[in-house]
Amino acid sequence: MNDFPKSAAAITPGWIEAQLARADLLGQARITGLEHRSIGTGQVGDTARFTLKYDRPTAAPVTLAGKFASADPTSRGTAAAMMLYVKEVGFYRELAAGIAVRTPKVYAAEINADGTDFVLLFEDLAPERGGNQLEGCDLADAEAAIRQAAALHAATIGHPKVLGAEWLHGREGLLEQIGQLYHQAHAIFRERYDGQLAADAMALCDELDRRVEHWLARQPEEPCLIHGDFRLDNMLFGVASGAEPIAIVDWQTCAIGCAMTDVGYFMGCGIGSELRRPNEAALLGLYAEQSARHGAPIAPDVMMRRYRIGALHGLFTAVFSAAFVVRTERGDANFLSMARGAAELALDHDSIGALDAMMETKTC
Repeated sequence: MNDFPKSAAAITPGWIEAQLARADLLGQARITGLEHRSIGTGQVGDTARFTLKYDRPTAAPVTLAGKFASADPTSRGTAAAMMLYVKEVGFYRELAAGIAVRTPKVYAAEINADGTDFVLLFEDLAPERGGNQLEGCDLADAEAAIRQAAALHAATIGHPKVLGAEWLHGREGLLEQIGQLYHQAHAIFRERYDGQLAADAMALCDELDRRVEHWLARQPEEPCLIHGDFRLDNMLFGVASGAEPIAIVDWQTCAIGCAMTDVGYFMGCGIGSELRRPNEAALLGLYAEQSARHGAPIAPDVMMRRYRIGALHGLFTAVFSAAFVVRTERGDANFLSMARGAAELALDHDSIGALDAMMETKTC
């Protein structure tokens, strides 16, 4: 289906009325006023908040959030090639309602045939604050995120609906294409940020570049749904005007993978070393406790082995994304922050050594 608004400016009162009517929220009311403004800091999608006025009292929301393909051709092309828009629409259409993770309720989820245009219309969660990668978080925020991660992974380990979703597997040849592009991305990243990243961290980037085919070929022993970009910029805290602790958004990189990929990513490039190092054991313990509570216990040695490898996901993502999305000042600061934290975690736990040990079995 291609007949849908492809930008915030293209949204009309009539289109929103149709979505709200389908959700049985509108009643006899009609929209008499519609305004929008940009929100968020994403680089592969454009997000806006819509403020609505009605001609009579109604249960319909007075604000909504919308998400669209990026207006930047570089970011848009990367997102389409990596199936990012396909994945996010697929997640909200097929999986969001069935997982125990707080996500926004969706009222419309449409995408065109080649995956270059989409629209998502969902509830405005009205957070007290959005997570900010560059500002970091406190321990309570980190604990809330870890609880969400455990709920997501435990509920979807081996789940037939998740494992059977073709759009989560990607198209044929995509991993090989990513591997080839990664070498280009690494060269760009090294030239762009040389001198801004510590020498041992940049050397770790070089080591991962030499092993990226092994990294991409790994297979999870207990496959589940992972978020893939599980960091502060994709978290909302104090949602529903403070009634709920956290919600997870931006599911463009969701995939079938190893649960500790999300955890290693969050602990490294998500919260940074200053918070992680003194609280790492407690946060991992919380994850194990929550996983067991949700019916998916994990042995400490298995968790640590997978965590060491998962730490490299932050480094991989920072390097790859920096090269293939539109360059901005905040983006540069963000990718450097991600790379620093992920590298420090990987160096603390010899993640390259763990990856080398995995090469024979290809499982994590």
